[in-house]
Amino acid sequence: MTCAALTLGATAQASINFIANSWYDQQHPHSLFGYTEWAETVRELSNGELDPEVYTGTVLLAPRAALQGIRDNIVQVAHHAAIFTPSELPVANAVQELGFNFSDPLVTSLAVTDFSLNNAAQLEEWEEVGVVYLGAYTTSPYVLFCREPVRNLREMQGKRIRTAGSMVSQWVEQAGGIPVNVPSSEMYSGLDRGSLDCASNSPLDLITRSLWEVAEHTTMLPTGMYWSGPQWGYNPDFWSGLSEEHRRVLMEASAKAMTRMIVQYVKLDESSLAEAREKGNNIYEPEGDLLESAENFREAAISEIYDVARERHGIQEPEALIDDFLATYEKWEALVAEVDREDEEALAQLAMREIYDKLPDNYAVR
Repeated sequence: MTCAALTLGATAQASINFIANSWYDQQHPHSLFGYTEWAETVRELSNGELDPEVYTGTVLLAPRAALQGIRDNIVQVAHHAAIFTPSELPVANAVQELGFNFSDPLVTSLAVTDFSLNNAAQLEEWEEVGVVYLGAYTTSPYVLFCREPVRNLREMQGKRIRTAGSMVSQWVEQAGGIPVNVPSSEMYSGLDRGSLDCASNSPLDLITRSLWEVAEHTTMLPTGMYWSGPQWGYNPDFWSGLSEEHRRVLMEASAKAMTRMIVQYVKLDESSLAEAREKGNNIYEPEGDLLESAENFREAAISEIYDVARERHGIQEPEALIDDFLATYEKWEALVAEVDREDEEALAQLAMREIYDKLPDNYAVR
């Protein structure tokens, strides 16, 4: 059985059925807006000629298996976090080392997409690992959820803190905490049992993962964002077998879903914090010494990023890679400043004009 089989639709026009997978649960923005609603947009834009069958959660593929699933054509498109496969995606992970330094998910998502579709080293990496990249995901800035208040450096001493990423782990250790590398799916149980004192993740997890039940204290200290790997990574043979018109449909659907995903993510963060507060949770701003510690680390991290990319990820020309990303980010700061940040349609049009419309007609076609 081929996954991208041709079947007859209700109008007797052949439709291309294909499998799309996001390992986030169905209510997470990356799944809800990035896959479930995205699939509806794909059908609408293609007049039903493209028909994605969406799977969410880990029913089909575990998070670490997504890249292999794309390559093996188990799925034709999937979300993949490059931090799960660092040896296969050193370029993507080298750029992700900058995550602790940024806190604007809208600018970051657009900049990462632009960079990942145009930087020569990154494009070469996508091709080598057997995936066609078509757009980014970005989390909101992670904050701290704790069993006890952690508002300053004194209260942080000795706390076991779930982190995601090497740079934030280094900062936690420098600030007197103990970084613990466990998947986000284990935050609740770790906090509940006491094997974790704190966890860092997006504010929406207070409600979507019920962390308010086991972590009564939230500190609004930005501890990095995550974007490594494709929100939509396509199997190369499937992508190449599509018509140019259908590939353009998928590009437009990505532009619409990507921008909606970020706008709604931010709104969900805000409503989740409000709901957690209503449930009795304490929401703090970080005190001066804790904030200063993080800001000082960010400044040092920027100056050391080239060595980190070279030594940790084996990037031979890290200056060219990192400087290209930083320039792309600055470009998107200026572009986003000219648009209403909550106007999803205007943002999608901006993404189309500045990114997807500039791709060649034979982008990633073998």
